[in-house]
Amino acid sequence: QVQLVESGGGSVQAGGSLRLSCAASGLTFTSVCLAWFRQAPGKYREAVARIYTGTGSTYYADNVKGRFTISQDNAKNTVYLQMNSLKPEDTAMYYCAARDGGCRLRNSLNDYNYWGQGTQLTVSS
Repeated sequence: QVQLVESGGGSVQAGGSLRLSCAASGLTFTSVCLAWFRQAPGKYREAVARIYTGTGSTYYADNVKGRFTISQDNAKNTVYLQMNSLKPEDTAMYYCAARDGGCRLRNSLNDYNYWGQGTQLTVSS
């Protein structure tokens, strides 16, 4: 049974940093696409960043590129999202998602089979 457990959310001031974690179990960690999505109130869930654990290839949404970094720790079966220079518009529930196979062009909700419960990020101005 695949489980994705997010942690690390919280409240931070604009310009600050935070790191989210997604601990994965029940899947072959070294050959999956793990992604972070976010959903703000009244908005669609959008892809933020993703990583293919087999190669470490990463992909980012334009609005977080240069500020967010996704990374993996194979020993801990965990993916991280380091978020710097946070803005109030980054406020959202952040979800971890997984799919078997690659990440390229996979930024749609329907591309992912497994989802975590989410962790809330609030950025105040």
